[in-house]
Amino acid sequence: MNDESQKEKLRQHFARRVTTQARVVLDTWQKISENRGQAESLRELFAADTDKLVRYALRFEMNDHAVAGKRILQLLASWAPGTALDDNLAAQLQEATGSLCQSTQRRSDQATGQAPQQYRRTPVYIALENRETANRLIRQLEFFGFRAAAFATARELVEACNQSKPETILMDVNFGGSALAGISTVEQLQARHETPIPIIFVSEDDGTIETRLRASRCGGEEFFYPAVDPGQLIEKIETYCNGNSSEPYKVLVLDDSRAQAKFMETVLKRAGMNAYVITDPMQIINALDEFSPEIIILDMYMPGCTGTEIARVIRQQDKFHSVPIIYLSAEEDVNKQLQAMSLGGDDFLTKPIDPKHLVATIHNRGRRARSLLALMIRDSLTGLYNHTHTLYLLEQEIVRARQKDQPLAFAMIDIDEFKKVNDTYGHPIGDRILRSLSMFLKQRLRKTDHIGRYGGEEFAVILPNTSARDAQNVLDEIRQRFSELQQQAGEQEFRVSFSCGVADWQGDSAQTLCERADKALYRSKEHGRNQISLAS
Repeated sequence: MNDESQKEKLRQHFARRVTTQARVVLDTWQKISENRGQAESLRELFAADTDKLVRYALRFEMNDHAVAGKRILQLLASWAPGTALDDNLAAQLQEATGSLCQSTQRRSDQATGQAPQQYRRTPVYIALENRETANRLIRQLEFFGFRAAAFATARELVEACNQSKPETILMDVNFGGSALAGISTVEQLQARHETPIPIIFVSEDDGTIETRLRASRCGGEEFFYPAVDPGQLIEKIETYCNGNSSEPYKVLVLDDSRAQAKFMETVLKRAGMNAYVITDPMQIINALDEFSPEIIILDMYMPGCTGTEIARVIRQQDKFHSVPIIYLSAEEDVNKQLQAMSLGGDDFLTKPIDPKHLVATIHNRGRRARSLLALMIRDSLTGLYNHTHTLYLLEQEIVRARQKDQPLAFAMIDIDEFKKVNDTYGHPIGDRILRSLSMFLKQRLRKTDHIGRYGGEEFAVILPNTSARDAQNVLDEIRQRFSELQQQAGEQEFRVSFSCGVADWQGDSAQTLCERADKALYRSKEHGRNQISLAS
């Protein structure tokens, strides 16, 4: 290799490091823009990622990236710590990250004049021996908003992973043409990343226990045999792609020591949680109403009352009956600790507390609390809100709409000829279609919208601060895209549509609003299905 080719190889290597860091910056900004409530906790990470990008870009003489990164840092300097991200600054940051996105697009994009790639989601990589199956999967994934890419060789896959770590990889066990070559490739990939990539393995052969153990040890979360249809795979990919996208925990801290309370607040915010701190136990009722915490941390001994007394008051309210309560105290008497936990507490931590221990405890309690809550308010098949909780949310949004004088839209959705689908292809396929539509709705509606399974093949959607006409336009686009989606049943492919009725809140009750949306849905069915009608 001559000097020129060696220099070119080094230049390409350094360029990849810069573009990889640029994508890290873009992905962090995407998380901030999609969840403004978490923006403050991600501010320092965003600044650190961007600073690293600028240093790389200057070192490797990639001026476009350096200029875009400096602009982002300049804007971040005007974002005061501890303050929310205002709309004006968010718009300026969006423009600056757009310039960075333009600089980061691939040469092939520049040559063809295509729009720069939008880094809305971390990619899903597909490495299957059957290219036709891989291409069909990519088309299906695009319907669900995923960014997917297929690879013909193990070398291409490894290079792509070096540039941008994927959310998950769908890997043929024998990818590469020889037995277990796919597992070998994954083992190499995992060694290059600090955190493992979730792998979904597929195989045409029933793997031996040795093969399955080896696949599991290198990050294999699933092992499908025989090869499954796209619908099942997309459900699994959705699970792993959304596994890290949970909302930050809302933690209420009550401690009469201002210094201790401030310490707790700092630790929790650094861990990406939303902390609400009070130092007066007499303010606990107001704090519960304003913040609606998922986890509560109580000091044991405070002026005027004890932590156990506050815990008993909290437990008297049904909606906080299952919220984890963690006592924090210098009390080392085990008997007193056990007695405190018997009076409404779930855990007992002693001061001084190690921040890592505190964060780990909250994460463990938070996960369990969310799992229990999900069992109570969510439909087990689709993961959407159940009928009862959907109506509760509708009543809450009606109260909010009345207080803020804002519009509110409510929609009823029904899958067309669903009984025929069950009779023709079987109930497991029908269940998959229900899950497919639930994914479609979750990915295309806002986080502020509420989606519920109303019953059977009926769904309900609550759209706050939205007129009926705007709701109709949004849902109609979803309807068109869903009706184009190819559903799989073994070797057969077919399509499914849905009908919808939309009603706007006019000062009426939740029951009346539901009835008006249901009548509009019935009109859509009468007029030929696969359409949306507005309530009169």
